Amino acid sequence: MNNEDTRRDLKRKFPHVDRLQEHGSYNKNLLPPGWLGCPAYGQEIGCIIPSKVPLGESFDDIITSQKYSPKQAILQQRHLGRQIGLVIDLTNTTRYYPISDWTRERIRHVKIRCKGRDSVPDDESVNRFCNEVLGFLSRRTNTNEYIFVHCTHGHNRTGYMIVHFLVRTESISVTEAMNKFSAARDPGIYKQDYIDALYMYYHERKPEEVVCPQTPEWKRLADPEFHRAVDKSVENIGGVPLHENITRNGVLTNDDVLGDPVHSNQLHSMRLECYQLLKLGTGGRGSLQFPGSHPVSLNRDNVQLLRQRYYYATWKADGTRFMMLITCDGCYLIDRKFHFRKVHMRFPCRYLNGGTPEKNHHYTLLDGEMIIDKDPHTQKQERRYLIYDLMAINRVSVTELPFYERWKLLEKEVIEPRNMEREALCKSINPYYRYDLEPFSMRRKGFWLLSTVSKLLNKFIPQLSHPSDGLVFQGWDDPYVPRTHEGLLKWKYPEMNSVDFLFELGAGGRYLLFLHERGRKKLMEGNRAFLKDASDASSYSGKIIECYWDPKENHWVCMRIRTDKSTPNEINTYRKVLHTNVMRSIKDNITEEVVLNEMNEIIRLPLYADRIERDIKAHQQMVSAKRK
Repeated sequence: MNNEDTRRDLKRKFPHVDRLQEHGSYNKNLLPPGWLGCPAYGQEIGCIIPSKVPLGESFDDIITSQKYSPKQAILQQRHLGRQIGLVIDLTNTTRYYPISDWTRERIRHVKIRCKGRDSVPDDESVNRFCNEVLGFLSRRTNTNEYIFVHCTHGHNRTGYMIVHFLVRTESISVTEAMNKFSAARDPGIYKQDYIDALYMYYHERKPEEVVCPQTPEWKRLADPEFHRAVDKSVENIGGVPLHENITRNGVLTNDDVLGDPVHSNQLHSMRLECYQLLKLGTGGRGSLQFPGSHPVSLNRDNVQLLRQRYYYATWKADGTRFMMLITCDGCYLIDRKFHFRKVHMRFPCRYLNGGTPEKNHHYTLLDGEMIIDKDPHTQKQERRYLIYDLMAINRVSVTELPFYERWKLLEKEVIEPRNMEREALCKSINPYYRYDLEPFSMRRKGFWLLSTVSKLLNKFIPQLSHPSDGLVFQGWDDPYVPRTHEGLLKWKYPEMNSVDFLFELGAGGRYLLFLHERGRKKLMEGNRAFLKDASDASSYSGKIIECYWDPKENHWVCMRIRTDKSTPNEINTYRKVLHTNVMRSIKDNITEEVVLNEMNEIIRLPLYADRIERDIKAHQQMVSAKRK
């Protein structure tokens, strides 16, 4: 049978298809295809009732029986002992009913537009749905209040959203969540691309026994889209597949945007959560700023701290700073603008009794940096998150613990459970989760005795597969100090010491550099900047540029645009020679030789000699215990 014969056969079997197409999609009173035969609503799933769209009075003339309006939906649910407190509408139109049908009954209505048909709801819509449900639950005072969720037929878009919510809040697999939905709303999700998208999003392997349900008969017989899909499938037989897997070999950069943005309604509450975990006061709504600990630059004055307190050293990666908030419904990267973006990654809690993890982390707060590793032989790139601190575990703040205890807890509570589960899944024939599909890998950053600084600089850093611009000295007994931490010291190679300016083009193409002074921008008169691509200076205007000082030319040299920052450095980090950090380092010119000489003297002090010997013995005992 050729394509034309197939079309004629379809028209003979389903003559109403052409009549529906003749009406066009712009007739606002046209019934959604299959609506009459579709069951009105399903069983409750927790606090959620899945339903097809109720149709308002404008449809009364064409519905002779089986009417299902917002008023009838409310009364039916009341008869079952369920009060509708919130309606979430996932349709992509406003023609089905006036919102007043709900609001006059004091029922809140939320519109989340989702295209449907061949379009899987986007991640931002999913996040908003989950936040609306969580918000409703947090405000609900009556357990008889429910959320009424509908798309057009209450199966694919509705099911997709509900399955997302179940996976995130009940720590169950996609398969379990889909089974819950299909048990409440038969036959469940019946579009293959929706099912595939769910497994892909949560990095789970779809079990072989999971088969996409057959399209319900009421939908098959009435939907012209179904027959257009048949035509399209016929056209593609022996040709190019309808959907292609396209692989893009793009170059990874530190400026790449990761994850999905958090809705503005959720942002403030998440910022408050971080402040509470860090034991910070909150002040007014507009005063919440990025609370992560900031190091200060090593100079001739604060280098004395290394002699007074016990420090360890690590390399300073030239990546992008992110805090990470882990919750049961997702993992959030927090940038220096204090913006949150959601990525899906799995963080099981520590194993108990040698079995599988009983739950996932919920409100665990980490600090670290995102880097891009490049294999020197294959040039293959891999994004990696280096964790260097832990501030809270499952809503319990650990900021007051000394750093060495937080560092140990990080390995025991966060890293080891992930590694153990990943190893077990690698051996599984049908793993329920795919760690290799996560957007980046992660590991704990290493810290070493000051006696190893020479090896760090001369052997370790040159062999790194990502850029490094210096060292960080971490007080081994220090608590976590939000914002500026005067005892957390960074040393950059002298040519890499930098200041972040706001760059603007003035009259006549004049280069203007600004810093912040008391929350306002301050023009730095007399400061000159050199742009390596001066021919396109307009592309720098209005952006934050990171510059190093060239003492020979007596001007600043732009190294890069800081897309992760929205404000320049405070003027205090630049101006006062006796009390500055970055400029002090520039003027002091603390070279690698100076650093190594300091280390050689410091490690001979009694404070270090005794503790280094103790730490070495403790490390040897730990290694010996693991071997046994």
